[in-house]
Amino acid sequence: MPSPWDIDIHSAADPDQARILQRFFKTGPGEYGEGALFLGIRVPVLRALAKKYRRHIDLDGIKALLRSPFHEKRLFALLLMIDEFRSQKNLRRILFKLYLANTTHINNWDLVDVSAHHIVGAFLQDKSREPLYRLARSNCLWERRIAMVATFHYISQGEASTALDMAAILLHDEHDLIHKAVGWMLREIGKHCGLETEEVFLRRHCTTMPRTMLRYAIERFPEDLRRAYLTGTI
Repeated sequence: MPSPWDIDIHSAADPDQARILQRFFKTGPGEYGEGALFLGIRVPVLRALAKKYRRHIDLDGIKALLRSPFHEKRLFALLLMIDEFRSQKNLRRILFKLYLANTTHINNWDLVDVSAHHIVGAFLQDKSREPLYRLARSNCLWERRIAMVATFHYISQGEASTALDMAAILLHDEHDLIHKAVGWMLREIGKHCGLETEEVFLRRHCTTMPRTMLRYAIERFPEDLRRAYLTGTI
């Protein structure tokens, strides 16, 4: 018999929206999201369902959702994990390990971006950051993005060093989704840790970093400074 949350999730499905999402998240042959299945549920609906069913789904249930073939169920699982991580200190190590054991299911940029800093980054706050260095050197695209986005937890507290280390490791990554993630975190360093901290890194690497990465990193710069970086006259 289906669980109440499963019934609610499938009741919220929208086939037309599912077709839009399958195009948006690049699920075609050879694309980064190849083969992903969507139900067509908007994120605010999933957040509301996660709030409704918090504390009603145990870890085995979360694990089953995380391994679902449907993208929205995996996102639902991650939202539940974030809530559990914040409220249940005794479960944090278990949730961290569960997260890293299932990175093959955290397999699109939105799944990474909603969760990596809240679980991976937060868990490693007062611990060795070595797991991030291993993830950054992974052959898995999503693990590399997890490593970069997880550092947003530290950036938002004014700490840039780990993020800059990840950016240096991923500087010449071949994938556009890593270029965007690195540029995004560099931009956040400028916002939370100071423009000077970001510019030290940019002045050293702006002539060799991918153009997309640079554009994301300097998005909030004054127009004259942004133009100088783009034209190489900095």
